[in-house]
Amino acid sequence: MPIKLPSTLPAFDVLTREGVMVLDEELASRQDIRPLKIALLNLMPKKIQTENQFARLIGATPLQIELSLLRMTDHQTRNTAADHMESFYRPVSEVVEEKFDGLIITGAPIEHLPFDEVSYWDELKQVMDWTQTNVHSTFGVCWGGMAMINHFHGVRKHILKHKAFGCFKHRNLDPSSPYLRGFSDECVMPVSRWTEMRQDEVDAIPALKTLLGSNEVGPCLIEDAGHRALYVFNHFEYDSDTLKQEYDRDVAAGTPINVPGNYYPDNDPSRPPTNRWRSHAHLLYGNWINEIYQSTPFDMADIGKG
Repeated sequence: MPIKLPSTLPAFDVLTREGVMVLDEELASRQDIRPLKIALLNLMPKKIQTENQFARLIGATPLQIELSLLRMTDHQTRNTAADHMESFYRPVSEVVEEKFDGLIITGAPIEHLPFDEVSYWDELKQVMDWTQTNVHSTFGVCWGGMAMINHFHGVRKHILKHKAFGCFKHRNLDPSSPYLRGFSDECVMPVSRWTEMRQDEVDAIPALKTLLGSNEVGPCLIEDAGHRALYVFNHFEYDSDTLKQEYDRDVAAGTPINVPGNYYPDNDPSRPPTNRWRSHAHLLYGNWINEIYQSTPFDMADIGKG
């Protein structure tokens, strides 16, 4: 939560430059409080696991969150019970007249496909355009982030020769960013993908700012202020055993797979993995929620108007 200080107090400017959330008296007096409406467009096959992961993070702040679960209109999942989908999910076609303070677009296990070969690509493009008028802030995760940065800026995804799989060290490239408030100079994040975005191609677009990056697996967290969006290509939301589940699945299926790097103690899959990203995960999503809280209109009809 923010700290309220007189704007003339020297600490106001100092803390603002350091990225601390500071309100002056005038802004604080204009603030009203209402629940934040956050939607999760869940493209992952294991819907319930993904719901739990994101709800855990966005529900950890003192703010009241109203979470809506969304799905693509015509795409049918084969991994989640139909009654669960019917009870808790709405197709995106039913919410086009609604407005949301935030939207998370998850990853999807389709990264080997060109974007325009994805069965629901045309509808997803409509959703991404819709965010510019009906969503205050959008968070694209893994393939969801790659889809957004491609749609809005033409940045391509590139197929890797070997899967980026494990826990990789990332550098804090913008310590004053409000989204990185409380972050250490370095953090560890789970990575599981066969594609990458390239830093030089991101840097070629002045509208994009890289906040977290890795020498091993490239850019990770990108701010797109013009589209009120963040793109993260890795998985802060993962549970402690998510990479283990993926590794065990591939081993059982006979699919060639490396032991996820820097994940198991001494790289020994017989030992329980250690979670070293949970605190930064809560920081990032908590910072995102707080930034929405500070800047979203109280009247939701005004979202997307300026």
